[in-house]
Amino acid sequence: MSPIDHFSLGVLTPLLAYVMSSVGSMLGLLLASRARVAGGREAWWWLAGAAFAIGGTGIWTMHFIAMLGFSVHGSVIRYDVPLTVASALIAIVVVGVGLFLAYHGRGRPAYLLGGGVLTGLGVASMHYLGMAAMNVSGRMSYDPVLVTLSVLIAVAAATAALWFALRVSGALRIGGAALVMGVAVAGMHYTGMSSMSVAAHADMVPLDGAKAVDFLLPLIVGISVITVGLLLTVILSPSEKELRSEAEFRQRLRERDEGVPEVDLFGTPRG
Repeated sequence: MSPIDHFSLGVLTPLLAYVMSSVGSMLGLLLASRARVAGGREAWWWLAGAAFAIGGTGIWTMHFIAMLGFSVHGSVIRYDVPLTVASALIAIVVVGVGLFLAYHGRGRPAYLLGGGVLTGLGVASMHYLGMAAMNVSGRMSYDPVLVTLSVLIAVAAATAALWFALRVSGALRIGGAALVMGVAVAGMHYTGMSSMSVAAHADMVPLDGAKAVDFLLPLIVGISVITVGLLLTVILSPSEKELRSEAEFRQRLRERDEGVPEVDLFGTPRG
């Protein structure tokens, strides 16, 4: 019998993890939709927020909420703090790089696929680095077939996320896309987790690292607070429709007064 239990708290952790992943994805898509019409330096700030929402909330926080329900029979679990923090930074950075690459390429397939592969590999790296940060009283090993499958799922999910970020607008479409992204992220996580097996040591040995309650929960709460701040920013800022109307109005003024068309984020004349 395997000493591993992925659902030691029942359906609570997978359900909360999926909800958090969907919320982070939805917020990221909302921020990305603002970037598409904002233009200039402002667009880069929207994209940075989208990277944090998708990478930090939708992926990393989802991962470690799910890990709260992970247990190994006969062993406590401790987390290496530097590796866990590094996994969070990796998730945010790789999503940000993928978003900037896809936007810079104006949605062209080569840029979209390149960004998806880069982001997917980065997300998989985050996942397995987070698993490597766990210290258990046993020897961990991985099924290479399932590891490969989880990486492929990560690449596919990342490419789809970038496509959604470039194309999807409107509350209903963004909400639907976020639900799909939540399924993809959760699927990648549990596929990766199922690749791991643990050969428990006969005797309990002292383990280095922090307890999940002492370390992960405060970190998750901190990221969640920032997520709420980003959500409030979206709610209180002009809508995508209002931003587009404002941009079109500025363009008409420039064309009337100077005869110079306004350019968008990529240097392309609007209209």
